[in-house]
Amino acid sequence: MVSRRLQLVAALLLPLLAVVSSFDPFHRDAQPMGGAGGQGPFIPHEYVRFADVKRQCKSVLAAGTELTFDANRANALMPELSFVKADWNHAAAGDAPLMPFDATDLPEGAGGDAAAAHELLALASFSLTHVDGGGGGGAARTAMNVSGVLGVAVSRNGTSPEMGPYVSPEFKVWPGNTELKILLEGVYTENAGGERVLCFVGDAVLPSRRDGGGDPWDWAKHSDRDGFQPPVTRDGNVLLVIRYPKTLTLTTRAVNAELKSTNGKTHAAYFDAVKIASQLGAYSNYQFGSDELVATACKKYPYHDDILAAGDGVFYKGSAFCGMLDRFSSEDVLAVVPNYRCNTTYGAAACRRMGPFEVDKAVEATNGGFASVRVVMQEVRCEPRTVNGEITARVSAVFRAVPPWEHAYTAAKRSGLSGMTLSAEGTWHASSGQLCMVACLGVGDTSCHSRVCLYLQTTFSATRRSITVGQITRIDRSHGSVDYFPLTFQRTVHPSELWSRFGVSGGGAPLTMGYRYTKTKQAGEFLRRSEPFDFGAVIAKSLLSYPRKSGDVSDEKTSLSNLADELTLHVPAVPDPFPRGRFEKPFLQLEVLSLGSLVGRISPSPSSSFPGTPAAVNAVSSSSPPSSDATAVLNVSAELTISGDAYTNVSTIALEGVYNPVDGRMYLIGCRSITLPWKVFSSLTEVNDGMDCSVEVKVEYPPTTARWLINPTAKVHITSTRSVAVSGAGAGDPLHFNATALQTLPIMYRTQRQDILSRRSVEGILRIATLSAAIAAEFTQLMYIKSHTDVMPYVSVVMLGVQAVGYSVPLITGAEALFARISAAAAGDGGDGSTPLPPSYEVDKSQLYWTIDCIVKILILAAFLLTLRLVQKVWRSRIRLLTRSPLEPGRVPSDKKVLVYTTITHLAGFVVILTAHYISMLGRPVNAESTYMDSRGQAHVLREWAVTLEEYIGLAQDLFLLPQVIGNVVWRINCRPLKTGYYAGLTAVRLLPHMYDYVRAAPAINPYFAEEYEFVNTSLDFYSRFGDVAIPLAAVALAAAVYVQQRWNYKIISKTVKTQQKKLQHLGSRVYERLPSMSSANFEAELVSGVNEGAVAGLRRDASLS
Repeated sequence: MVSRRLQLVAALLLPLLAVVSSFDPFHRDAQPMGGAGGQGPFIPHEYVRFADVKRQCKSVLAAGTELTFDANRANALMPELSFVKADWNHAAAGDAPLMPFDATDLPEGAGGDAAAAHELLALASFSLTHVDGGGGGGAARTAMNVSGVLGVAVSRNGTSPEMGPYVSPEFKVWPGNTELKILLEGVYTENAGGERVLCFVGDAVLPSRRDGGGDPWDWAKHSDRDGFQPPVTRDGNVLLVIRYPKTLTLTTRAVNAELKSTNGKTHAAYFDAVKIASQLGAYSNYQFGSDELVATACKKYPYHDDILAAGDGVFYKGSAFCGMLDRFSSEDVLAVVPNYRCNTTYGAAACRRMGPFEVDKAVEATNGGFASVRVVMQEVRCEPRTVNGEITARVSAVFRAVPPWEHAYTAAKRSGLSGMTLSAEGTWHASSGQLCMVACLGVGDTSCHSRVCLYLQTTFSATRRSITVGQITRIDRSHGSVDYFPLTFQRTVHPSELWSRFGVSGGGAPLTMGYRYTKTKQAGEFLRRSEPFDFGAVIAKSLLSYPRKSGDVSDEKTSLSNLADELTLHVPAVPDPFPRGRFEKPFLQLEVLSLGSLVGRISPSPSSSFPGTPAAVNAVSSSSPPSSDATAVLNVSAELTISGDAYTNVSTIALEGVYNPVDGRMYLIGCRSITLPWKVFSSLTEVNDGMDCSVEVKVEYPPTTARWLINPTAKVHITSTRSVAVSGAGAGDPLHFNATALQTLPIMYRTQRQDILSRRSVEGILRIATLSAAIAAEFTQLMYIKSHTDVMPYVSVVMLGVQAVGYSVPLITGAEALFARISAAAAGDGGDGSTPLPPSYEVDKSQLYWTIDCIVKILILAAFLLTLRLVQKVWRSRIRLLTRSPLEPGRVPSDKKVLVYTTITHLAGFVVILTAHYISMLGRPVNAESTYMDSRGQAHVLREWAVTLEEYIGLAQDLFLLPQVIGNVVWRINCRPLKTGYYAGLTAVRLLPHMYDYVRAAPAINPYFAEEYEFVNTSLDFYSRFGDVAIPLAAVALAAAVYVQQRWNYKIISKTVKTQQKKLQHLGSRVYERLPSMSSANFEAELVSGVNEGAVAGLRRDASLS
């Protein structure tokens, strides 16, 4: 009986437990939209505001028609009806804006809100997060419950709120950005008018406006202050209605929405109505059907616009047009060409206009020059087909005008339709290579008054480097269209894109590119003018080798491709001649586009290419027949880009000319784009296709031989051949610019890695030689004072200390680098690859350089210990001398005055050099703190005075004999404390690096070794060309002074100052009356006679230690 009752209770509780277990109020089990498997259409959702939805959306529900619905359709609705970065604005100017904006992100003096208002972007994003396909009752036939999230933002950088399954509404404000997120709950319906409608009621956290007049949003200023909390009001009286077209066509693609408050106007949460404009996106199927409009726009196919009428273009006519269009046009930035052909016949207003677009003041301010104005091609739909045996394609796209202040990435993601957009549809025919489309401005079919013709070019030249080029013209079919000059836009291709992005999508033949050389004759004249006959140059050319083709004539394309890689530069550069002081290095890129008969590059093997990428991109030009001579002059085209504000005139130049492999020089004619107002072009001369081609560029490559002796740097010289303004002779050509000369950092050719490393080994061997010579000199001095004990106290300890400091610094820093290298090598050998090796260590893993580094460190340590031994000997000799004559301390040499005089001398010299250094930098911008980046990518702060001090310390080491010269004068020596081989040898050792750098002619930093110059840093002021001469002369003068002091000083003084002879400390002093000349051991034993026993014992212990 009991068991039956328990079974009955369990049967009653089981359904209740099932319901409770499935209850998920926070949607923890819901998958985000766009996940791996997508969100299912029947996930439970609590529509708690259905009564409000029914009341507010009454008219929408009443117009709904019966839905034909299934699970797949519900799942597809969520991505299809969502949109990002739509445009929004208030329907009418009122007193209740939706949200504030904090404009304090602008720097002071930027002009305030009024000056920067055109840079604000009001964007909105909507995400449909749930569709309840289960429904119930009669409502399921005409409507479905849905939920979503709306994000509204105002910002300068074009950001919009991230969409997702939020659990609560949000409001955020910070300088330059304001975001509002509203949670929505409503219904989806379809009406008889061909619309799909979403009607929502929303929950929001709205910003509160301040009463009492004035600025209602004054609390939002400086929102980044500490403790800032925006005053907000929770409100559920928000209504959003979004209307979508059922089919996506040319004229029915717009999505319109209205967000408004259902509160009264006096309510604190009331805001003016907001209009939102977007369009159906990639998840909607486009239906081509505007054949009548296309036929009207392109009735004379192909339409002869300016591009086709030029007659010199070669366009793509293959079977993979859709794939090529997607690669080179979809969401890519297309530059707008200035209206340089426009004249007064069209009228000033037409020449200033940017085609049919309704642009803002920033574009109008360019006055037809369209500087930094671009066009983005969005929502590209391409459908290939064959009509009557001819390859064709139907294409749909949206062209969006981008003002100079807007980021191209933001513009490419925007979805709003306005006067800044053209919706286009048309056809492409392989017979002509022309894509002709009709274009409608904004929304609807009442503004389809424009024609867009688009081409994919396959042959380049000096003035035509665009793979995509198009033109927008006016259709004379309606009186409602505005008059404008044909607007040309182009997509300039970077040379590297020819072998990284080209190819075919979906199969077919690879894209074949060609190049038409048109500037080689001018370049040849430039070569002959720049290379007059010079017998010395002929000899130098015979001894040096420069990049050239390999001798394998059977594979000329591969040889040309390898040579093109050698001639391509991607490297920082410095002004030439090398400036003094610190400066910002521009980054120079010289990308070879074509070389001889080759265009682009050849992959090592077809099997290694990516799918869809051909093994070669090449075409034989009629002006460049194949040549088997490795030293023959080659035609070449390239693109030069230089970063930096100082190089805006030459930031991007299209180059074409010749390359002479005999001397490694390119002679090129450059063409640069001109972005001037349309009126200026009429007064310009020698303008080719709107480009200034009066530019000569010479590139000098380093030789491939003797790289350790000759700097492996390339030099680039850019000059304008236009006339320059002369005082009193009127204005010069407005396109003239000053000559630019740059020198790159060292470059490395493909086959010359070992040459760069051999220079490292040569300098390492020189370092070993100089350290060995220094050790030999110090050893001779040590032997000298052991045999001449009487001169030992007169060796300057300050001089020895300067040398010891010079040896200790590389020991300390070298030890850190050594341990870091050992740990890095151990990590790299572990096999896990978790710790990547620094670049310089990867190169230094060679056993040869490791051995050289170890030998250098050992020799430095030996030299340091010998120097310390000399200090110990001198110091003990002075102690013994003071012990022998305790009542006459003045007779014992002391370095106190020497240290003072030496310090004063160096301080005065440092002040003088620091002053001269800053005077030399008056003509250049000086930064209190600048930064540099080492070879490991770490940034460091540079201070001018600290750098100069570090340089002067190196100078003090070169002048190490200065303390000894001062000490000889202070002590009035009458002996020879330093052996000639010691000070002469060390002086020679210190001068050898300067001689080496002088011969090498202005060395530069090697990017493969951060510590390449162990001798000196030649980029510093003291080690300039003048320093390489002045410093050795000063060091030789000090050595000569020591020689004179030790050889003739006493004889001169004894003849001229007889009365002072008794005061001099010399060999006849009473201190040394009983000390015969003998060995060091005997001297130390005899030195203690006549002294008390305690002193004797102590001195004997010292003697035993020696």
